[in-house]
Amino acid sequence: MAEKKRAIKISSAEKRHRQSEERRLRNKSAKSSMRTSIKKFVALAQKKDVVNAETALKAMIKKVDKAAGKGIIKKNTAARKKSRMQKRLNKLKAAQ
Repeated sequence: MAEKKRAIKISSAEKRHRQSEERRLRNKSAKSSMRTSIKKFVALAQKKDVVNAETALKAMIKKVDKAAGKGIIKKNTAARKKSRMQKRLNKLKAAQ
């Protein structure tokens, strides 16, 4: 379905629209980057590659914390994601 483009007549509304669009794209990029880092960690964990999984986990935690700090995801969501991934790594280490 094609999105209708409407001309915004009020200048302050036009500015708010521009700002919100920029923020939306920035947030989308950060969230996508975070999800990609999670997927990379999970893939390494499934391959049972402990060394690379540890470095991927560090990178993932950094991205998740950054997203939580910017308000892209909630603090509890960040904590839950980090906890689950750390648990997965610990289980992987114990299996060796």
